Amino acid sequence: MTTASSVLIVGAGFGGVAAAKELLEHGFDVTLIEAASAIGGTWHHNTYPGAACDVPSHFYSFSYAQRADWSRFCSPQAEILDYLQGTAEAFHIADRVVLDTTVTSCRWNDASATWTVDADGPGGPTSYTADAVVIATGQLNQPAYPPIGGRDDFAGRAFHSARWDHAYDLRGKRVAVVGTGASAVQFVPEIASEVVSLTVFQRTGNWFLPREHKDYSSTVHTLFRRVPPLHRLFRLSLFLYMEFLTAMIRHPTALGWIGRLASALFMRGQLTDPAVRRKAWPDYRFGCKRVLFSSAFLPALQRDNVELVTDAITGMTPAGPRTRDGRVHEVDCIIYGTGFRTTEFMFPMQVIGRGGRELRSEWDAGATAHLGISVSGFPSLFLMYGPNTNTSGGSIIFFLECQAAYLRQALELARDRGAAVDVRAEVQHAGDVETQRRFHGTAWLQCNSWYRNEAGRIVTNWPGYMRDYAARTRTLDATDYDLVHPVRQDVPVS
Repeated sequence: MTTASSVLIVGAGFGGVAAAKELLEHGFDVTLIEAASAIGGTWHHNTYPGAACDVPSHFYSFSYAQRADWSRFCSPQAEILDYLQGTAEAFHIADRVVLDTTVTSCRWNDASATWTVDADGPGGPTSYTADAVVIATGQLNQPAYPPIGGRDDFAGRAFHSARWDHAYDLRGKRVAVVGTGASAVQFVPEIASEVVSLTVFQRTGNWFLPREHKDYSSTVHTLFRRVPPLHRLFRLSLFLYMEFLTAMIRHPTALGWIGRLASALFMRGQLTDPAVRRKAWPDYRFGCKRVLFSSAFLPALQRDNVELVTDAITGMTPAGPRTRDGRVHEVDCIIYGTGFRTTEFMFPMQVIGRGGRELRSEWDAGATAHLGISVSGFPSLFLMYGPNTNTSGGSIIFFLECQAAYLRQALELARDRGAAVDVRAEVQHAGDVETQRRFHGTAWLQCNSWYRNEAGRIVTNWPGYMRDYAARTRTLDATDYDLVHPVRQDVPVS
């Protein structure tokens, strides 16, 4: 009889829940460690006004946990969080989650071929031992702040959009928003009507496409519920639409002009003020940075109480930001809508593999993993939403399901052979070379973006289509891995 292997999952967002569901259904003993006070990941933390997903809800959801009653095309944060927590309950995952506990280190034990995971929780430091570890902290979990000199000198209230201060009343305040990324374009329209003045600091403009805000009618809900083939057809149409978005980014000359034209026509229709249009207009190729979906942000920039500032912030004063032109923008509150430290992944968590090697050192030149999942020298350690698995045109939930099924196959191999599995270095290297090569000729390489690390290497995005990733992860190639036994006897998989 095969005994249940123990797997510790770090993180209880979409990635952690996806991995747990897959592993539990195949007989693994699973524990999830979550730093927050509730299941939800980024959807637990991001509660700013207007928070929503810009991927259609019927595809930003698990294929095995579909629902017909999404309120709208792109659902709000509270609805997504409720869905994820409900899914965790339905698949008996919720009672396996240890909350309010931060993992500080994962250490491989060469002698026992197991992992020791150290964590800090309400009761103090705790250690866990597991046959395998899945790190599901993702890419959008650590707020990023801009390198503004004297940032802490500001005398007013300041907070990041991913850690929204709901106790602070914005009504009647002079507010500055630093950043115009995906979060800012959602909360700026929500707060613009409440504040006395709103100063929006933009580093670069964005390409926009419209986003539908209307609730689905009861008729649509009834059709989705009573005619399952219609629901499946709708999901297929969303899949094809998102694959075409990716195609426009992969082929900027042959197809990208279609997205650029659609975006330009939409933006010109929204930007009726010529001065604001000049400031807000992007100066880079469509698709190089994340394309944003909003029908409310550009009109909000043209309100009488809103100013769009494109001069760079050169420093902070007690009264507010100072820009390159020497002007001090006096405000009561600063909201940083400056995204996340996407290239940091799980750090500052310490991850130590075979022979004492540290993952941070291994990734000095840029994060890399075989299929974004396995890292050579770190046996039976797997990543969800790891390097080069972000998507510009698709749904990360699709990728997470692929990753969960793949790592489950790897752990089944380990369980059957009574050993840990370690991806071969040459396999990881060859895959990385191919991944980076596939970016050549795409829009992703034609500007600077959060997809790149400081050296300019793209470490976040997948260079192809969802269907490509599904094909590559569908079946584990056992010869890609070595078996690692407690006595450190490496046996090639035959």
